Amino acid sequence: MTLDTEILDIEREQDDDSDVLIEYDITSYPSDFTLSGLAKMWKDGDIAIPDYQREFVWSIKQSSLLIESFLIGLPVPPVFFYVDDFNKNLVIDGQQRLLSIFFFFEGYFGYENEKGKRQTFRLTGLSEKNPYYNKRFIDLDEKDRRKLETSVLRAINIRQLSPKEQTTSVYHIFERLNTGGTPLKPQEIRNCVFRGEFLNKLRELNENKHWRSILGKKLIDKHQNDVELILRAFGLCYHLSEYDKPMKEFLSKVAKRYQNQTSGKVETFAHDFLKTTQIINEKLRPKPFSVRGPLNTSLFDSIFCTVLNSVNNLPNDLSDRYEQLLNDETFFEYTTLATTDAKIVKERFAYVKNFLINK
Repeated sequence: MTLDTEILDIEREQDDDSDVLIEYDITSYPSDFTLSGLAKMWKDGDIAIPDYQREFVWSIKQSSLLIESFLIGLPVPPVFFYVDDFNKNLVIDGQQRLLSIFFFFEGYFGYENEKGKRQTFRLTGLSEKNPYYNKRFIDLDEKDRRKLETSVLRAINIRQLSPKEQTTSVYHIFERLNTGGTPLKPQEIRNCVFRGEFLNKLRELNENKHWRSILGKKLIDKHQNDVELILRAFGLCYHLSEYDKPMKEFLSKVAKRYQNQTSGKVETFAHDFLKTTQIINEKLRPKPFSVRGPLNTSLFDSIFCTVLNSVNNLPNDLSDRYEQLLNDETFFEYTTLATTDAKIVKERFAYVKNFLINK
């Protein structure tokens, strides 16, 4: 089911990572897979098309021409797999080609519609004189079925060897190699490459009514920027001392670190997040982090995390302190200049805690 979406208006920070160079030891090697072999890997769950990757968008004609290319021996570009720690093959590039193959073998084009129906996959868009015109897989001659099943598609397999403790190279590889239409935004990429229970939990929290009210948006952001805000809050609430720019890399490290976790900090955060959003929604002004137009991420992270980390010990005059903070010149500078610099981020958090909690 596809959720209705809109765009969340966020004030973008200058997160210059040009001076941050992370070196990886990456190995890549080719593998030639038969199409029947790939289809089996798909059925066995050995090939993963990440959650929230772009939907299948090829037309039946595009998919039919791909199948015809295999049947008549034309070359087909390779696909790219990132081989993870569990030896699963994460599709970085080639989703449309792979799904076209799998769908043709299954006999149906695309996924089920709202009524649970699927379109029969007949080779479409070919000349009526073409021997493969309008044929399903089961309609092909035995020799053509065998030819298709034994046709080879090359995959470029990518593994990260080091650094062991910093396995975010898959994010950068996906960011640079993914060619599926409109480029994915940072959180969309994380949802692909760090898919798991942690990000699933954040997406669940993203639907909370108090959170949606704080954002001033009933609908989910189409690029998952609202989920990225929750990830940012989690990361800075619990790992502020470890923060270093660029923010994008920090958030990817957090997403990777907690990828398949649902207990401990994640459970605590989820509980406190719900309390925090309700308190903010009730005590602060509407859209409290969009006071100068778009939502200001540095204003958001410092205030939201401060409230969350002190959610059971908040002053009675929180609303008044918040309003005074918004008019404070020092805080204004902390939320407008070098906002992702590690020193500034930590100073901003300390300043807000002193202003809202300790003052």
